[in-house]
Amino acid sequence: MDITRIKPGLKGSTEIVVGAQHTAPHIGSGRVHVLATPVMVNLMEAAALQAVEGLLPPGHQTVGIHLDITHVAATPVGMRVRAHAELIRVEKRTLSFRVQAEDEKERIGEGLHERIIINLERFDQRMQDKAGMIGKS
Repeated sequence: MDITRIKPGLKGSTEIVVGAQHTAPHIGSGRVHVLATPVMVNLMEAAALQAVEGLLPPGHQTVGIHLDITHVAATPVGMRVRAHAELIRVEKRTLSFRVQAEDEKERIGEGLHERIIINLERFDQRMQDKAGMIGKS
């Protein structure tokens, strides 16, 4: 697996305009009608994925394995949110990102995110084997 093109400094970003479907009550993570933390985290993960996806070897993908995130400011429906990720470390198959998100007024969250590079064929086989174990305990 050649990942020599995946180096610290790679960046990705993604954005949304907060709609009712992005609020805490809609996704079940709270009662206040503002951007839900899981949606902010999803944007951060998508930004990290966007930073490296085009550089992965054929048949490989990344999956998230660790998050250490703060969500420090609320964002109302109708406001734009942008998430950014920067690859800060590559250790074998583990990619570490610094992530942050801001709305049109201020930074709303930040932290660290790790993803691991997987071989899709081997991963899919493991999931099929695991699914075959359902109900056999």
